[in-house]
Amino acid sequence: MSPVSATPLQAPKARWKPNVTVAAVIEREGRFLLVEEDTSDGLLLNNPAGHLDPGETPEQAVIRETLEETACRFTPEGFLGMFMSRFRRTRTGEDTTYLRLTYIGSVSEPDLTLTLDEGIVRTLWLTADEIRAQPERLRSPLVLECIEAYLTGQRYPLGIVNAHDSLFSSPASPSVPPSVPPARVA
Repeated sequence: MSPVSATPLQAPKARWKPNVTVAAVIEREGRFLLVEEDTSDGLLLNNPAGHLDPGETPEQAVIRETLEETACRFTPEGFLGMFMSRFRRTRTGEDTTYLRLTYIGSVSEPDLTLTLDEGIVRTLWLTADEIRAQPERLRSPLVLECIEAYLTGQRYPLGIVNAHDSLFSSPASPSVPPSVPPARVA
């Protein structure tokens, strides 16, 4: 057996992490609310969706993103599920993995005093068949996958996604590990 050779210390590699996003599946009278976005790959369709902001729960994020992208107030009524997808952008070659927390619910009529997020061209109400007929226009395969899950009746209560109170406080002092439980009184 040969001895194991020592290797010089190397800087740790950056840990891979998926992009965590939220999305809303909103159905009204057999049609689904989508947004048409101007992307580097052209005009694409997406569920109202986006990234979490610091100090924000996924539920708060989906309410905010839906308002910003559609000018409609979203009321979450259930959790559809977590969906994961990896794909490479056509024009940039960027390889990205997304972990999408998807909510279902209803929306108000659009607030015409609000401006849609930059890049959002318009909102559309499309049937599932209209969405299925144009897979090349979907921003991600998760757009249709989430709608198909909704159509099967998949639903979970909103309480399935929990947010610890630490999310809403300032970062802990570096001298006190955040996982140290309080001292017990004897």
